[in-house]
Amino acid sequence: MDLEGLLPDHRLDGGDLDCGSGLVLLIREHMLRVPEGGVLELRSRERTVCDDLPPWCRMVGHEYLGQLPGATAAEKRFFVRRGAAAVAQAEAAALADDKARARDYEWRLRVRSTGGMRSTAYCRNFAFTIGQPASFEEKDEHPSAVELLLGALAGDLATGLFTACARAGLQVDDVEITARAGLHDVLAHLGLEEGDPSLDAVVIKVFASTMDDEAKVRAVWDDVWRRSPVAMTLAKAARLEAQLTII
Repeated sequence: MDLEGLLPDHRLDGGDLDCGSGLVLLIREHMLRVPEGGVLELRSRERTVCDDLPPWCRMVGHEYLGQLPGATAAEKRFFVRRGAAAVAQAEAAALADDKARARDYEWRLRVRSTGGMRSTAYCRNFAFTIGQPASFEEKDEHPSAVELLLGALAGDLATGLFTACARAGLQVDDVEITARAGLHDVLAHLGLEEGDPSLDAVVIKVFASTMDDEAKVRAVWDDVWRRSPVAMTLAKAARLEAQLTII
């Protein structure tokens, strides 16, 4: 089949998602917008999609048509023809099941401490070391729990902004975020007095390098901020300040 001349009925940008991290759910959702026998074009920068998409199509009853290079060296364009009505009904049921499982999903982590001002966290196939709850030294062997919390927030937002801009067709060359925070009462954390040891203001500064439309990038950032699980959770407990600078 001449894929170069093929006009898809619908397009989906899967970004950097792999089939195990939500891409299949998105494909099923968008395939419902394609008429029976129509074609979905999937754009992806995740290398494992090349191996995972064809067998998934065979399993569910869609026809995998092939792939073409994308707009960048990392991107590929995949073409899938929607199966018959019976397949569509089965896919709609599978989509509902996928959404139910996604809503009920829990992230699990186990931590063990054996002294030495450090703990080891285990989650999925990862293990990482956490230092003391909060450190005031210039150098430590391991990051503190507060630093890991700020890193999780900034990482959530940086990856989210880069990926969302790519999906919106906006070229962003680099995203850098700085994060800083203090405690309401450090002495309460140290056990030297009674008080509030929680985080005070958390200040996030986002720097995005792009030549694209600034208003569009800011609109994407606003959406990323609203959809961030870490930011929206912290916003309920501390004062969050965020500033986006386009460079």
